[in-house]
Amino acid sequence: MNIPLVDLHRQYQQHKQALDEAIGGVIAKSAFIGNLNNPFVKAFEADFAVFVGLKHCIACGNGTDSIEILLKSMGIGAGDEVIVPAISWIATSEAVSNMGAVPIFVDVDPDHYCIDPTLIESKITERTRAIIPVHLYGHPADMPAILQIADKHGLQVLEDCAQAHGAEIDGQQVGTFGHAASFSFFPGKNLGAFGDAGGMLTNDDQIAQKARMIAQHGQSGQKHTHLIEGRNSRMDGIHAAVLSVKLPLLRQWTAQRIAHAYSYSDLLSGLAMVLPQAKSGYKHVFHLYVIRTSRREALIAHLKAHGISTTIQYPTALPFLDAYQHLRHKTTDFPVAARLQHEVISIPMFPELTEEEIGYIGKNLKLFNQEKI
Repeated sequence: MNIPLVDLHRQYQQHKQALDEAIGGVIAKSAFIGNLNNPFVKAFEADFAVFVGLKHCIACGNGTDSIEILLKSMGIGAGDEVIVPAISWIATSEAVSNMGAVPIFVDVDPDHYCIDPTLIESKITERTRAIIPVHLYGHPADMPAILQIADKHGLQVLEDCAQAHGAEIDGQQVGTFGHAASFSFFPGKNLGAFGDAGGMLTNDDQIAQKARMIAQHGQSGQKHTHLIEGRNSRMDGIHAAVLSVKLPLLRQWTAQRIAHAYSYSDLLSGLAMVLPQAKSGYKHVFHLYVIRTSRREALIAHLKAHGISTTIQYPTALPFLDAYQHLRHKTTDFPVAARLQHEVISIPMFPELTEEEIGYIGKNLKLFNQEKI
């Protein structure tokens, strides 16, 4: 077998007719650019706002832009500090820096890998303005604890939901806890476009109005009326049309991901590796199925030899990247992140995986464990 980490072509083939018709509809209307009146973008914004359960969805160019624009809309700027987790894609922290603010890293929970709320207060200073919890790998961060801290210190909360479309805490969707939420629709996400795309969601009318203006060159409802200096961050019409086809399938795909995760966990139970787990009351949507092993390189080589793709998210924790050397962080500052970066490995996870493929992957993981390769 040859099993990819994600098979986007398989997904396309299963829904080819609907996707082709949606793209054809955009071409027929030449509705390519996501301007203020693009009907495909407006339709997706309305539908995704309903799906998440918030008043406003503002489409934008990508997930990184969505964090940056929301930070600016929330008044975050030069000299401010924003608390972020030590493990995430660099978009979370670079967005802070790009606003002129300073990312303040906090170590992660050793069981679920999201920001550890018990460590946040020690990092709060008079310059702290916001917290960006990341719902990593599809597991929600501990939003009740984070909100309690934010309320106590008067901080804003921006949820990074790039990997957690549809994840929940006690039935409440991620993205609805904080002041605003950032979503990525990168093709490999649980809900993915056919290229870069992002979304900004909030119930706050002022944040929504400011975010939409920024993303549209500072325009507010009318072309050539620039109330502020903004930027060009628009979702293309084709991406919006594709997302509108996929959105009604997201709950089914999420259920399939969860079922695959349970199958993996049943097959791998008892092996000498740490399996992902969901906190009680938390709905993990398994953007990734991440295992941990102290023999990672050998396992990667073994699986590759048997046609099984893997990847590492993330091989270097944020505080230890070259981009942040100037902060002079040591591994002892973030002991959990320092350990995880050498142990985590993602194995194939996508809705269209077959039982046969999951069984084959499980068999080879067992073989590796038994033979001490």
